Amino acid sequence: MTHAFGPVCNSASKILILGSLPSVKSREQQFYYGHPQNRFWKVLANVLEEKEVPDTIEQKRKILLENRIALWDVIASCDIIGSADSTIKNVEQNDMSVILEAAKIEAVFTNGTKADTLFRKYCAAYCAIGIPVMKLPSTSPANAAWSVERLTTVWKEAVGKYLNEKRRNE
Repeated sequence: MTHAFGPVCNSASKILILGSLPSVKSREQQFYYGHPQNRFWKVLANVLEEKEVPDTIEQKRKILLENRIALWDVIASCDIIGSADSTIKNVEQNDMSVILEAAKIEAVFTNGTKADTLFRKYCAAYCAIGIPVMKLPSTSPANAAWSVERLTTVWKEAVGKYLNEKRRNE
């Protein structure tokens, strides 16, 4: 499987959220977190105190860029069965310099353990340049032990607080 679409990022992006690899549904839609049961967009909307959860790709892209959030995945290509992270093999990582040279990323947040493990294994050089890397609980439906409310609380404490600090400093 080869990652079929690029990152969402612009020169104003301050934080980077990384997943592992797009799910089958996301690959079909050609955009991130496309599975209807993935809680990413709902959690992010809650964190950002948006009135509505973005539905279209255009709305999703807009909410990210307006809030200076870059979004991508660690994996450029790999062998995978369906959408199961546990089956990932033969990883080729994305070149994070694409984003790090285009924006002034000040923090990296990984969406779940697999994304965090892969980032630290394959992109360790980026951890060494002084940008903090924080693992957040996965928004995947496979992480059923975490409710939307619990995810929102943890994500808001990390991402929301960080973004709010950035807003105050503008």
